[in-house]
Amino acid sequence: MAMSSLLTLLTTVLFLLPATSSVAQEMQKITDLAGRQLKVPATIERVICSGPGCLRLLSYLQLTQMVVGVDEMEVREDSFDPRPYALAYPALSTLPVFGGLRGQDQPELILGLTPLPQIIFKAAASMGHDPIALQHKTGIPVIVLDDGDLDSHREQLYRSLRLMAQITGRQERGESVIEYIDHILKDLNTRTASIVPDQQHRAFVGGIAFKGSRGLLSTDPNYLPFALVNAQNIAASPSNRRLSQADMDREHLLIRNPDFLFFDLASSQQNQKNGFQQLRNNHLYHTLDAVETGQVYGLLPHNWYGKNYGSILSNAYFVGKTLYPEQFKDIDPRSKADEIFNFLLGTPLFNQLNQQGRDLALTTIPLD
Repeated sequence: MAMSSLLTLLTTVLFLLPATSSVAQEMQKITDLAGRQLKVPATIERVICSGPGCLRLLSYLQLTQMVVGVDEMEVREDSFDPRPYALAYPALSTLPVFGGLRGQDQPELILGLTPLPQIIFKAAASMGHDPIALQHKTGIPVIVLDDGDLDSHREQLYRSLRLMAQITGRQERGESVIEYIDHILKDLNTRTASIVPDQQHRAFVGGIAFKGSRGLLSTDPNYLPFALVNAQNIAASPSNRRLSQADMDREHLLIRNPDFLFFDLASSQQNQKNGFQQLRNNHLYHTLDAVETGQVYGLLPHNWYGKNYGSILSNAYFVGKTLYPEQFKDIDPRSKADEIFNFLLGTPLFNQLNQQGRDLALTTIPLD
């Protein structure tokens, strides 16, 4: 009887060993955005995202249920937080913290997470903890991403989405997101491509956030919502083609005198120094054509811990509708914003974002 039991046990062990070995060897080879070749588990269920923009991309893939920890940004109790993904997935703010802002990861906190992440996605790899050192200290694969932009670095954005989707088994969703963004970009251009340069309206956007709120003169010389609808950005020049934020001289703003003035509502958070107050209180600005004709408008925050892509696309439709109403006569910008957020994040978010922006998003701003 004892011998029979022993043989049964040995047979069971031998039967299980190949299966166990097979599972242990189920890995997939990937190449991250830094060009590093890595092996990661073929089946991923637990992740963390480090750095600005990283968790946003994972949210677009509808994979926040995989997240087992967050950085400090996600647990801040700020009254103003215009990140659509954070509004769509408030449960992220209840997760344990593994590090500080902008990639300041703490290996000991990562190793203290329960359960442990199987991989670490890391955007903005030049910030904070070095990816190779972080992988060495934690023993967890670190995949470098680049959240890119919707302009000259769109390929980096798409490569990051595809890599995330491949690793997590969400390739179909990843391609759907890319196709949707491409469709929006094509639609915007198609509506305005025939507008010749001398008919393109001259516009300025102020209050662009950069590591926090800024005032009226903080602008983006390459502001994408303007470019997407073929508007002339008065802040653009050959010397700042690579900049995403710059402070414009007040005198230059007055001299260039835009037809339309847009405010990024991130500027509304600077109290007495915000762009609205600067425009209201400085009578020099009252000489601007845009102010005299009431062509002053509010936009959803472009940046907040990375680029708010849903807000950027929503802003482009509003700018297009404002500058070229005939080309956008079938568009209600606020409804279009909800459509965009619903696709990217699974829920309409315009009303929540508008409330944070003092009900001034995608509408005229009264200055009296």
